[in-house]
Formats: sequence, C-alpha cells, structure tokens
Amino acid sequence: MNLLLQAIAAALILLGGIEAARAQYADLSNKTCLSCHGQAGFSTKLADGRTRSLSVAADHFVSSVHGKFQCTTCHTDITAIPHTNPALLAAAWRQQAPKICGTCHTAELNDYQSSVHGKAVTGGSDVYAAVCTDCHTTHAVTPASTATTRLAITKACGTCHAAALESYEETYHGKMFALGYSNVAMCADCHRGHAILLASDSASSVALTNRLGTCRTCHADATAGFVTFSAHATAKDFARYPYTYVTAQFMFWLVVLTLAAVWFHSALWLYAELRDRLLKRPRTHVRASALPSPETQRVQRWTAGWRLTHLIFAISVIVLVMTGIPLLYPHSAWAPLLDAMLGGQEIRSIIHRVAAVVMLAIFAGHVVYVAIYLWRNWKSVKLFGPYSMLPTLQDLRDLIAMGKWFAGLAPRPLFDHWNYQQKFDYWGVFWGVSLLAVTGFMLWFKTFTLAYLPGFLIGPATVAHGHECILAAVYLFTIHYFVNHWRPDKFPLDIVIFTGSMPVEEFKREFGAEYDRLVESGEMKDYLVEAPSRPMTISSTILGFSLIFVSLVLLVFIMIGGFLNV
Repeated sequence: MNLLLQAIAAALILLGGIEAARAQYADLSNKTCLSCHGQAGFSTKLADGRTRSLSVAADHFVSSVHGKFQCTTCHTDITAIPHTNPALLAAAWRQQAPKICGTCHTAELNDYQSSVHGKAVTGGSDVYAAVCTDCHTTHAVTPASTATTRLAITKACGTCHAAALESYEETYHGKMFALGYSNVAMCADCHRGHAILLASDSASSVALTNRLGTCRTCHADATAGFVTFSAHATAKDFARYPYTYVTAQFMFWLVVLTLAAVWFHSALWLYAELRDRLLKRPRTHVRASALPSPETQRVQRWTAGWRLTHLIFAISVIVLVMTGIPLLYPHSAWAPLLDAMLGGQEIRSIIHRVAAVVMLAIFAGHVVYVAIYLWRNWKSVKLFGPYSMLPTLQDLRDLIAMGKWFAGLAPRPLFDHWNYQQKFDYWGVFWGVSLLAVTGFMLWFKTFTLAYLPGFLIGPATVAHGHECILAAVYLFTIHYFVNHWRPDKFPLDIVIFTGSMPVEEFKREFGAEYDRLVESGEMKDYLVEAPSRPMTISSTILGFSLIFVSLVLLVFIMIGGFLNV
C-alpha cells in the first residue's frame, strides 16, 4: 500500500511539473521572449545552412516606439514555444516584413508598394531591395523625425547606394550630414521616404517637373535655378558632372603645381642661407658714417595704418580657415570637435561670414585707396618704379640672380623696396580673394544666384572655394611664414610687421639696393626712427607667436584631413 501511495504521489508531482512547464511555454509575453532572444549571440540555422541572428537588444526595444507592444503583435506566426517555423529563408522573411508593418502603417505600405523598392521585393525581382527594417531597424525603431533617426536612415541608404552616398557627401548637404547635422536635405527629403520612384518617372519627387516643389519644402524661396542643382555633383564623374570635374581638376593641379614650385624655391633659399652661414661668407654691413644720426638704429618699414590693416586681414584669414575646414574635412576626427568649439553649425557659419566681410572690406578698402592715390598723383607716380607692386624686368633679373646665388655661382642679390617674392604674395591675394569672394557669394546667397544662373554651377563653385581655401592656407602657413619668419636670417620670428621698423643692418641685408639709393639721395634720414619700446616689442612677439601657433595647428588639421581624403 505504501508503495502504491508513493507511486501515485510521484505521478501527481510529475503531472504538475508538466502542466507548469506548459503554462510557462504558453506565456508569450515579452519577458518570456526576451529570456531567449535577449541573449547576445542567440541565433539559428536557416534552411540554406546560413546562420541568422535572433538576438534582440532588450533596452533598445523597450525604449523604441514599439516598446509598448507585445512581440506577437508583429510576430503573429509565433503561437507556441518552441516555435514551429523559426528558420524562414531570408527571402521569404523580407517579403513578409512590409505586410506585417503595413497592418498598422497602411498609408506607408501603399506608398512603398508602388515604389521601386516595393515592386522589386513584392515582385520577387530583388528581395534584397530595401524593406522597412533595413531603414527603421527591426526592434530599435525611433521616430523618423528625430536627428538620430534621420542620420541613421541616410547611412542605411548608403549600404546599398554606396556611390550615391559618397557623391552626396561631396556636396554641402552631405558634408553637414557627415558632421552629424540632420537639419539639411537628406535622401528621404528629396527622394521621399516610402514613395521612391525613378527620376525618369514623371511622378517622382526628383523629376524635373516636380523638383522645384521638392526644393521648396526646405527652401521656401527657391528660384528656377534650383531645378538644375546637382545634389550629387562629384568631382570624380566627368560624364555626369563635367563642370564640377573640370573645375576640380584645374584647381587640384593649380594647388599642386603652385605649392610644389614655391616649396622648391623656399628649399633652395633655405639651403643657400645655411650654406653661407656654414662657410662664414661675409655679410653686408652698414656704413655708420653714411647715416645722418648714428644713434638711431631703426628704419621705418610700415606705418601704423598699414600694420593695423595687415593684422586685421591676417586674423580674418586665420578665422576663415578655422571656421571653414570642418566642412572641408567632415570625416576627420578633429572636425566635429573644432565645430563644437566654434559653437556649432549656426555660430560657426556666422563667424565665417563676418570674417569674410572683414577680409573683403580690407581688400576693397586697399583697392579704393590705391585707385585714389593713383588718381591724385597720376602725374608723378612711377608705375614701374621701386615703390610700385607691378612686375618689372628687374624682378626677372632678381629671380635669375637668386637662382645663381642658390647654385653658389654669384653673391646674394640686392633688392629694392619690393622684391619678386613680395610681389608674388601681393598679386596672389588678388587672385585668391577674388575667387573666394565670387564663389562665396554664390554659396551664401544661393537663392539670388540661382535666380540668374543654372544650379549646376553650385558644384564647381563649392569645389573652387574649398580648393582655394586650402591653397591660400597652406601657402600662407608655410611659404609666407618661411620667407618672413623661419629662414635662418629671420628665425624664429620677425616682428617688423607689428612694430613697423627694422634694424638698419637687417634693412641693408634685405633691401640693399633701396638702402644704397636712399643713402645716395640723402633721403635715409626721413626713414630713421627710434627703436620700439620694450612693451611694444614684447607684445608684438607674443602676438606673432600666437598667430603662428594657431596657424600651425590649423595646418596640421588640414594635413590630416587631406591625407584621409586621398
């Protein structure tokens, strides 16, 4: 009897355990589902032998827009544990996904089914065309209007349309996207999120007949030129974007050949000065008896007005480079950090434009000043005299003489008030500022520009503006600094542009022809001034080193960005 009672008790316990287990498996709550699917690496084998991940990040799902729903709301085919059909082929699963989402999102499903993606998936011609979960993810779905989601969806487009994403990132919109901003036109803004049609389809949002309306969703005052704007204008595709391609090629070789030539010239200059020092070749000395006042040891080179103008111009250029390069190299690790340091997109843009206005005002003021001076003194001015910035045959002779000095075939030539290097710098500003002004105006006032010019010119303008920025920055931060600060006769810093005067010994060495001319004419006394005060010298030194330090940091950023782009 005891044995019978024990057997009955064991049977009841066993049946109770089975019922408990059945009750647990019948519970298809999210907690039950995530007890397995919430494990990292949880997966299954598909019928074709491949492994399919079944892991779900629980925290992402709970915080998603679908977190309040049960798993079985979407996974309606799951009715028991273990599942009876857990290993659907990817093709079958992808074809089902839009229908499942469409049970709630009917309008989006209707748009999707008529789109190029929907027709490819449902028709079976390409089951790997985009479905809902490719863009919105499966379990971490967030509102499509949020910045994070907009950025993620645009990146998702690039998984299939890699070339299109790459060309997009060469434009202003794409560079802003690469910096992490979502308040610019992205794929879904132009092509639509679900009703994506071929551009050749008259119903497409990017068809020529509809394009202006699409642009006006962001640019309410968009003009006719927006229709021909190239949202994917790349410098790598001559067939589709010939103007952008040709501009890029021209600017690239202009930058390369210009910098190669001036770097070569500077390298020879450095070699010649070091050679003369090592060989202890005699340097020019001043005849003290020729000076009206032997106690005065300075020659005025720049008046206060010119020094202030140069300082403001220099600062404006450095600020322009600082605020512009994050957009030129948005994929560099330093770009978002510098962008944030400058206050982000809106503040950085304002700073950039203010600096541009200041630079242009200085440039325009100089042009007006020169024009007025020539008009008032047209009878006495010597257009090709020693104080003129116009190139002359003497500049060619000086260049040849420098070449001989570089080669050790002749002594160092004597220059007058301006040498050929300074004239090259001067006229280079005219080229650079003019190009930056024209292209910058086109990009800043695009609505006005595209009311009169075709939109495809925005691409070439963007390319030219960026390349000229790099040419100007690298030239100024290397060649200009070398000639005026870093060559052995100047190193480590020449503060004449801040103090306005230079030692007579240095004046004779750098501008020997002018020195001899002034001594012979008796005009030397008119240029002799007292040495700058100690506070003036110290403050000028601090200012000079500070500007150079900031410039070198920006130069390093440009070099890093340039190498990443190669």
